[in-house]
Amino acid sequence: MNFFRSKKNLKYVNYLDLIPYHIASYETNEINLVTVLIPKFSSEFAKKYIMPRLKTPFIKLKLDELGSAAWLEIDGNKKVIDIANNLSEKFGNKIQPVEERLTKFLNQLYEQKLITFKEIKGE
Repeated sequence: MNFFRSKKNLKYVNYLDLIPYHIASYETNEINLVTVLIPKFSSEFAKKYIMPRLKTPFIKLKLDELGSAAWLEIDGNKKVIDIANNLSEKFGNKIQPVEERLTKFLNQLYEQKLITFKEIKGE
């Protein structure tokens, strides 16, 4: 499905019932902070001729404690409401209002094409 069409369809869906999963690769450090690795180029020409000359082929997006915890909860099986409940148990009042903050965070990740939802892909 076209990205813009699926984004338009998300306006009419309850985010809490969706199941997110990662598209982008990532790495974690010793204190469980996530760094999302975003490829600098997507064209085959750039991958073949430009990327080998670069120091690193990725843009590194470092997430904070709350973003990292949310990212690590995304496994392709949990609904957003389950992730919200787990984060609420882990962080308590520090993350409130959890549903609102989590859906906004997931929407930003989706717009950057770092995650998608199973329901959008028709799985």
